[in-house]
Amino acid sequence: MSVEHYLSLCGGKNNITRVLTPDDELIFAVKEVSQVGTSHLIIAIREVLGEHQVVFKRTHSFDDEALLQIGRYIAEQQQIALAVKAEPVDCDYRPSWHISPPQGLLNDPNGFIYHNGEYHLFYQWYPHACQHKDKYWAHLTSADLVNWQWQPVALTPSDWFDAHGVFSGHALSHENQLMLFYTGNTRIGEQRDRHTTQCLAISQDGFHFTKHGPVIEGLPDGVTPHIRDPKIIRHNDAWLMLLGAQTTELKGRLAVYRSEDLLDWQFEGVFGQEFGDFGYMWECPDLFTISEISFAVIGPQGIDSFSAHNTIPHHNGIARATLSTENGLELSDFQHLDYGFDFYAPQTMLTPDGRRVMCGWMGLPDEIDQPSADNGWIHQLTAMRELSVNNGQLVQWPVAEIETLAQPEQTVTLSNSAYNLETKSFDLTLELEWGSQLNLFEGSQHKLTITADAEHQVLVMDRSQTLNRAQDTIRELPLTSDTVKLRILADRSSVEVFVNGGEAVMTSRVFTAPDSTGISLNGKPTQARIKRLNASHAPFKS
Repeated sequence: MSVEHYLSLCGGKNNITRVLTPDDELIFAVKEVSQVGTSHLIIAIREVLGEHQVVFKRTHSFDDEALLQIGRYIAEQQQIALAVKAEPVDCDYRPSWHISPPQGLLNDPNGFIYHNGEYHLFYQWYPHACQHKDKYWAHLTSADLVNWQWQPVALTPSDWFDAHGVFSGHALSHENQLMLFYTGNTRIGEQRDRHTTQCLAISQDGFHFTKHGPVIEGLPDGVTPHIRDPKIIRHNDAWLMLLGAQTTELKGRLAVYRSEDLLDWQFEGVFGQEFGDFGYMWECPDLFTISEISFAVIGPQGIDSFSAHNTIPHHNGIARATLSTENGLELSDFQHLDYGFDFYAPQTMLTPDGRRVMCGWMGLPDEIDQPSADNGWIHQLTAMRELSVNNGQLVQWPVAEIETLAQPEQTVTLSNSAYNLETKSFDLTLELEWGSQLNLFEGSQHKLTITADAEHQVLVMDRSQTLNRAQDTIRELPLTSDTVKLRILADRSSVEVFVNGGEAVMTSRVFTAPDSTGISLNGKPTQARIKRLNASHAPFKS
């Protein structure tokens, strides 16, 4: 039976919204069930969570190529529907130079890579609402890590292996091809049983991608369907794929596969046991070396927090890593990458001049209610941060290219009287004395406070006097230093605070009234250096 005949029975290719292949069934979700024909081939018409599904028995004639053809038809319709979603909605909270979605919900950065003379960055995107639903891969390119150009959406949730979301992954620039490795997510039945595969899409020109389907289809022993976010690295003349995973004992771990050709993958094992009971799931792994020290990035969910004020189960951090043939991957010395409210799922890449640059999601899983959602979009990405090592300690610092956005530097004296910057996008440098409080985004009703609490030796970020709707309002960073040197990047509805030369960072979204453009200091008047930041164009326009 031909693909066209199945499509005809389902009301035509434009009526198909999803294809699934659980067990020996072939399922088509349809827009209008009234357009479905009558045939003995249809074994059921179901309504699953508001979606009408036409069920056939899958035959041997309906092979993988036929399924990919169906996926291409669905992708065509999805791309057409995206045309209006690439137009940015107006909003006072829209960042001027950070990456944000034109509409809908943004989450994890994906596929951060330098390929054929330019930087490529993808991100998880649900374009149709501020909800965590079937994810797409939006695609941006840049010559300088600051000014980003919108490109056609790279991947849509169109195939039997990713119909409920093209989940996170990384990119590989290999033999002039841009290869995207990602997790395909499908959910089957009323119970939404999760089916997970690791998938590959390839582009010859860097912009148009052909899906090749799963390269890893089954689950390894001892691992639940919560296994995702592939990272590909080269090690000892072979390719390794790192995956965040959950064991059947509900412990977070890293799963590792090995390949000679990037297509055929063998399971090497699950690693991270030395961390013991360290969360119920790990997400978004990365692995790299700086100054001969190897680091692994993991996103452990459900670990103890660094502060009683932090009630969120989702964390992100970095560990020392040792990778050997004898012992596999060994981890030690976990530390948080960011002590603020909004930082998750970072990715790193290597620039042509040898810098390790990181970008993270300025948001958190499960959170969808913030003031920008009232205008139809939510979340953004962090500034690009260069990673380095100083005396064995990892340091984060804004990439030098951000200076191209800066207006001439001014030196001002901060005091109890608010200094009106007349903008919320700025680069501020100062030394905060113990016992003093810095007030940012200050207006008649709102402000964000950063306090050097001398009694408890912590730096406290407090957003309780903003329009933030998330449950947590305070974050604390323990400090043992005599000084509190700050460099602060702000951008309309966000702040990234680099502490003591980047030894620690605190990131938060900050929602305040449009006139909240003041800065003041409670304590001894202090000189500060300020540069206003202006982007040449928004990073979502075509």
